[in-house]
Formats: sequence, C-alpha cells, structure tokens
Amino acid sequence: MQLIQETADLSAYLAADEAIDHHHPLVRETAAKLAEGVVDSYEYARAAFEFVRDAIPHSQDSGDPRVTWRASDVLKQGTGICYAKAHALAALLRVEDIPTALCYQKLEVVHGLVAVRFNGAWHRQDPRGNKPGVDARFSLEGERLAFMPDAKSNELDYPVLYAEPHPVVLGVLKAAPDRPYLWKTLPTAL
Repeated sequence: MQLIQETADLSAYLAADEAIDHHHPLVRETAAKLAEGVVDSYEYARAAFEFVRDAIPHSQDSGDPRVTWRASDVLKQGTGICYAKAHALAALLRVEDIPTALCYQKLEVVHGLVAVRFNGAWHRQDPRGNKPGVDARFSLEGERLAFMPDAKSNELDYPVLYAEPHPVVLGVLKAAPDRPYLWKTLPTAL
C-alpha cells in the first residue's frame, strides 16, 4: 500500500497540538529517560515504541475504565486505547525530531497506529500492546502490526498519514466519560 501524506510539509509531522502535547514536561522527561544510552534516532524510536507498547497497558486489555487522549495524560495515567497510545508514541518521537504521522485501519471499528519517517520513507508501527494473538514489533524491514485487515470482511488500511488526530477519533475520545461508553461510540469508518 502506498502511504499518502495529508500535507507535503514534513514539519507538520513534528508539530505539537492538543493531543500530541510534546511540549509537556512529562513527555519531555519520559523522552529524556528513553534517550539515555541510545546511540541514534532509530534506536530511540524502537525504545519509545517498546515503552508505549509494553509499559502502558491497552485499557480494554487491563479493564481500566479511564479514557485518555492527550499524550501527557496517557503517560501520567498509564493507560489508553490504541488512539491514545498512538498519540503518546507520536509525542515521544516528535519531541526527538522524528517525523511521525497518525494512521488508521478499518477493522470492526477504526484502529489507530502511527507511521515514522526514516531514510526517506514512512514505516507504520502499532503500539497497541501485545496479547495472545497480537505480536506487534518495531520494524523498518516490513510491517509487524497488531492486525492485518481482512478484505473479505470489508476491512482496510487507510492510506492517509495525518499530522493531527482525525477529528472523528478525537471527538469520540473527548466525549467519552469512561471506556464502556467509548466502546459504544467508537467510529466504524473515517
């Protein structure tokens, strides 16, 4: 699949916004800890990915009812669904000047992930969190995502690389008082 940048301006994929708040002290502090001892941006990106994937449980898997959507809140509360975890990873990567896009898949509901830009190309990464049947890995050598869409079930990869969270996604996150409510309102398409 050919990934399509929403904007040609690469600096948009380094910007902070209300969800990807990489100017927040907690995001900067977390990034600094992750950067200790790494030798290059590729190694840092892998460390940030593994931190978000492994240290921040997916709230559905852990049974946590809280809904987070802002990167700093995901780090502070230590929980989030796929979209929130993608926002946290994007913030941790962007604060270290690694261009990062938000991207989505249409599965049963819309699933969120990120794409990082290395060596002139975009590489999708899925920090959702592993569990039985899900084995996502950081890779620039071919995708190792949590899910592969099933075309027979009308599932698909959206090719657009967004600089900011999709408004539909951000809207449902911000409107949800808790995860059970959120689960009833998750978007089924973009």
